Formats: sequence, structure tokens, C-alpha cells
Amino acid sequence: MSAGAMAAGAERLRMRLAVTGVVQGVGFRPFVYGLARAGELTGFVGNNSEGVFIEVEGAAGAISTFQARLVSELPPLAYIEGVQAEVMAPAGDDTFRIVPSQALPAARTLISPDIALCPDCRRELLDPQDRRYGYPFINCTHCGPRFTLIKDIPYDRPFTTMAEFPMCPACQAEYNDPLNRRFHAQPNACPDCGPQVWLETPAGAAPSTHGTAALIEVQQRLRQGQIVAIKGVGGFHLACDARNNEAVQRLREHKGRQDKPFAVMARDLEAVRAFAAVTPDEAALLTSKESPIVLLDKKVGGDLAPLVAPGQNTVGVMLPYSPLHLLLFHSLAPDQPTATALVMTSGNDNGEPIICANDEARRNLAGLADAFLLHDREIHSRCDDSVLRITEFAEPAVLPLRRSRGYAPFPIKLPFA
Repeated sequence: MSAGAMAAGAERLRMRLAVTGVVQGVGFRPFVYGLARAGELTGFVGNNSEGVFIEVEGAAGAISTFQARLVSELPPLAYIEGVQAEVMAPAGDDTFRIVPSQALPAARTLISPDIALCPDCRRELLDPQDRRYGYPFINCTHCGPRFTLIKDIPYDRPFTTMAEFPMCPACQAEYNDPLNRRFHAQPNACPDCGPQVWLETPAGAAPSTHGTAALIEVQQRLRQGQIVAIKGVGGFHLACDARNNEAVQRLREHKGRQDKPFAVMARDLEAVRAFAAVTPDEAALLTSKESPIVLLDKKVGGDLAPLVAPGQNTVGVMLPYSPLHLLLFHSLAPDQPTATALVMTSGNDNGEPIICANDEARRNLAGLADAFLLHDREIHSRCDDSVLRITEFAEPAVLPLRRSRGYAPFPIKLPFA
């Protein structure tokens, strides 16, 4: 390298960057923090109502590298729509930090959809030695609810339904640690400080069982052929054993749904293959971060109850996308058998939107469900399950039949826009 090039690379600059897109609630500020520290840059990063604002100061070559990595090494859930850059006079910062968010008048930014449980959180959820073992609200910067709990932007905990759950010292330490994957994870929580789950019956609002005991009781009730109303990420499901034809018949009678097919949530791909054919493309869609319902061809001789999808050659199937749903299929007590497939139909009256509030469910689902699995994390924006199908023409293509959880509110870019 020439002396002139070395001098240019060492020249100290300061640059302001305004980044728009899906850059809030996806680990973008911790990502920027890591890039800046790696490049020995000073300055700050923060959220505002338009996206993310960044100021970096350091050697010109390091800033150039920072800009390149900013767009080429994004966190898995982030999407950059645009970057505006402006050169500024150096300010002499001595460190790089994450600063408080700024609210701008009449500004809007893209909000991340809710994302299915990531492999790391899944591993912790099922590890008896982990402090979040069996905790149905585990999440990190790579997964968990976003759209359904955001009340306003910029995306910070006080503007979400997690505002009423102050973090305990252990969760706060994770939130403050740049090397932790929960660094600035706004919904971060644990059994000591976060939302709680309980089970109650329609006879009264008093909880009957809490926490793990509630989940175990739900498993038992489902195995006995009962119908349980389950509050999930974006609203309520009515659930029953998908292999129990009498239970499915009761659900149809209670819901007034004579023959319209029900969706099924299966424990894993192995359980799906017991009743449906699954291509590699369909398996990839089922296990994607969006985790939609996928329309699959029924398998002849499969073990689903006939009334799940009567007269149909296909069945809508999804995998457990939230920790709460995954725990329904995981044995939480010694020798406790669990279901391998559950009917999961929207908790609502025909033609009505999915129910998302506890009191609303108590009023409207009392005649449909034998029990309620509730929690105290408010759902701000109701969101039903997405339904997709892979079509086979010249080549496989994904056809959205209902675009909702996992995709909404992400915009659709039109080719002529």
C-alpha cells in the first residue's frame, strides 16, 4: 500500500447514518455496536421513529469497512430499505455506546413480524439445568413476539406490552451484556420477572393451577379428549387431540363448524409424516422462522381423526412456533405421555376476528372450551396464523392463502411500484 493510501485510510472522520427498514426489534443496535467496537470506532447508535440513527468516528478506512459490513452482515431478522450518509466534523468521542431512543413527529418505521422460537432458545427451554427450563415466554434478539406486543415506536420495552414486567437483576445483566444474545432484547424475561401462565375453568375466573403444573394439567385434559382454549402469541386457539375423533366431533359441534377443515399442530416433522406427505420444500417452510400453516397432501392410512379434514385430500399443518406451544408436546412430569398432534383452530365465533384478551375469551369461549390456558402478557395486535401452499408448476412456488403471523406487518413490494 502506498504512503498516500495509508494516510487516506488513517484520516479521522465522523459520519452520520440514517438506516430505514426492519431495523428495530431484530438485534440491529447490538449488531451495530459490535461492528463499531470491532473497527475501534467511537460514537453512538439509537432508535428513532424512522429507524436507526448512527454516528461513527474513526479512521476513514475503518468507517468504510463498517459501512460495507453494515449492509452485508445483517442480523438474520433485519432488512435494510435505505441508508443515508452524511460526513460530519469529528466530535472526539472516546467510546461507542447505545443511546436512548428518540421519538420524531409523524415518522414511521417498519416493525418486525413475530418470529418462531430459535434453536438456542429451544435448547434452553428443554434443558432442566437452564434457569428458563419450561418457561413458556423465553425469547432473545433472534426470536419471539414483536408485532403483537408493540404499542408504539421507537421499539423499546416501555412502548410494548412488556412494560409492566421490570427485568430482574439476572435478566438486566443479560440485557446490558454486549456479548449476550439477549443484549438489548426488549421482551427479555424469565420465570422470576416475566409473564406467567395459568389454567382455569369456565366455572370461575379463579386460577386452578399455575406454571408447569398448568401445562401438565393441559396435557392431561387434552389426552382425556377435552377442548382447551389456549392463549398464544397473537390470539386464542381452541385445541383438542387430533387423533381423537370424538373430541374433534365435540369441537365441531361446539363451534358450529360442520365440515370446514381444521388446522393441526404437530410435535415435529416425524409426527407430521405419520399423516401427511412432506416434500423438502414443504419441510423447509414448516421449519422456517415464519413457521406458517402449510397445506400438505394427506397420507393414505394416516392416523389423524377423520373429522379433522373430512372429504379433503389435504390438511393444514404447522409446527410449534412459540415456547408455550412446544411445551404442550414435551413431557414435563415423569412418565407423562403427550400428544403428537393437536387440532389448533382459531378461538373465535365463525366470521369474527380471533380473540386475544382473557376476559373476551372467558365471555365468548366459555361454551366451547372445557378449560382455559391463560397468561398475563397483553396481546396488543391480534394476529392469526398464516396459511401457505407450495404449488408445482414449472418449478415450486409459495402461494400465500392467508398472510398474517410471521409475515405481517411486513410490506409486499410490487414489481411496478
